[in-house]
Amino acid sequence: MTTGIDGLLAEIAGLHRTDLERWIALDWVRADGPAEAPVFHDIDIARARLIIVLHDELELSEAALPVVLLLLDQLHAMRRRMHELGAALETTVPEAMRVELVARLGGAGP
Repeated sequence: MTTGIDGLLAEIAGLHRTDLERWIALDWVRADGPAEAPVFHDIDIARARLIIVLHDELELSEAALPVVLLLLDQLHAMRRRMHELGAALETTVPEAMRVELVARLGGAGP
């Protein structure tokens, strides 16, 4: 799903235009398209919701938000890379070696 600023504001209860514009300026939320007509995707909508939860419900300070967002971004990137690694191992490493790797990693399966 894609939407513009008005659609995003309508989609997320409690989101104010000034907050969204500040988050975009701080690069906490990214939008495609020109600044005067930004387009938001599902990931952007989810991130705006996350920021509201972190700030409003969990009372995380504005100073702490960029640190938490960076750590979450790093975690998601690492998970994506691990899935890619798993897929690469699945297609290139013999079954016996994969079994050995799983055993050495403590029996953790996919």
